[in-house]
Amino acid sequence: MNLYAAVLAVIVVTLLTVSLTRLGKVKTKADYLVAGRSLPAFVLVFTLLSSWIGSGSLLGGAENAYRHGFAALWQGGGGWAGLLLIYFIAPRARKFAQFTIPDLLEARYNQTARVLGVIAILFTYTAVTSYQFVGGGDILHLIFPTVITPVLGQFILAAFVIVFTAIAGMASVAYMDVAIGLLATFTMLAALPVLIHRAGGWAAVHASLPATHFQVLGDLSLMQGFELFLPTCLLLLGNQSMYQKFFSARSEKDATRAVVGWIIGTVILETVIVALALVGSSLFPTGEVHERPREILAYLGLHGFSGSPMLQLLGALLMGAIFAKIISTANNWIFSPATNLVNDIYLRYMKPDASNKKILIVSRLMVVLLGIWALYQSQHIQSVLKKSLYAYTIYSAALTPVILAAFFWKRATAQAAVASIAAGTVVTIFWDTAFIHAHVPAVLAERDAIFPALLASMLCLGIVSLFTPAPRAEQLQPFAEEAA
Repeated sequence: MNLYAAVLAVIVVTLLTVSLTRLGKVKTKADYLVAGRSLPAFVLVFTLLSSWIGSGSLLGGAENAYRHGFAALWQGGGGWAGLLLIYFIAPRARKFAQFTIPDLLEARYNQTARVLGVIAILFTYTAVTSYQFVGGGDILHLIFPTVITPVLGQFILAAFVIVFTAIAGMASVAYMDVAIGLLATFTMLAALPVLIHRAGGWAAVHASLPATHFQVLGDLSLMQGFELFLPTCLLLLGNQSMYQKFFSARSEKDATRAVVGWIIGTVILETVIVALALVGSSLFPTGEVHERPREILAYLGLHGFSGSPMLQLLGALLMGAIFAKIISTANNWIFSPATNLVNDIYLRYMKPDASNKKILIVSRLMVVLLGIWALYQSQHIQSVLKKSLYAYTIYSAALTPVILAAFFWKRATAQAAVASIAAGTVVTIFWDTAFIHAHVPAVLAERDAIFPALLASMLCLGIVSLFTPAPRAEQLQPFAEEAA
């Protein structure tokens, strides 16, 4: 157990060291929010990879794989489809080169779209951050079961993430993601064959599990598959954290190259995560982890590598890599909405002439406040998978349609964007309520919110656009194809 504690201590000290070394280079708003627009493709690949693959994959996706096998890749596959489309968006996003998605919404639509966009982002990003705290708390409890409860672990992780993120902003987040991404990639790739061997080989794994674990849909219906696929795909297409990384790129070419590396890394890592969880369900079909399958990857790190010191070290590194990835994801998803409150509310409406020093102070205060809100939400999470799909759906329905329309549909209007964002947000938030269950047929009310919320959003975007005046030329110019 001392080995696991030592690995976690090294990770925490390294993260803080990198953050503190970047502190002296943060002097302006651009330095803090978009790393001075200086990130090369190599750094972008790993910061994109680390911000995307966090507790949603390591806990929610692994929980799904433990229960259903390779059918869990429907969730990851949505991200892969989104990534292929992002390849064509990345250079345009870098050319636009603002600070946040609401910047984009106001430039293409109007101020109301900006404000509604901020609200949708706050709901989504603090929800995602909240289950990172759950994941980190679970790991600390597994390593120190008699000292740290899962809830205390959430408080400890939240405190560290808030401090780390507040120190140096995007610069510290991005450069630390390189080390975390490399550690997670190589550790998981090394761990998979070792665990398969311990389980008796792939044939033994296959024989010990239901046949559905190795089928495309498994025991899921096609509708359930799409309920995993769509929120992930649409979140990725409109993900502010991703666009903010593109805004931070050194050039349009760096942004495009980074997407290629991101696609390769995501396909490999998410497939390995699902395979690890599936092998884990063969090795540990009963006991504590069967009741809390979201912990399967950390449980494997703790109990799956007994034997030689080298194997124990690999287990500790796997545990440490998962912990580091959770921290990295929490950093990214708490930092992004903080930039919204500063750039889209404070500077836009309250103190447009604020000095760089004042902006940095307010930015760090926003990180602290949002971290506390996310920590509050983490105390009420029953299922990481369910919480992640809720968060993805808000963003997918409220923002992704209008973001894509900004780049690819000239007829989309400001009034339509406002109606679309409002409809997607409201339907998602209120879908799983007593009112809906009382007034909507059960066959619909029992389904996830993604289809009704997305339908409401797209209908508003399309119909209102056709019945309102077309956008002005100056609204379209920054998003024109020739601008890329």
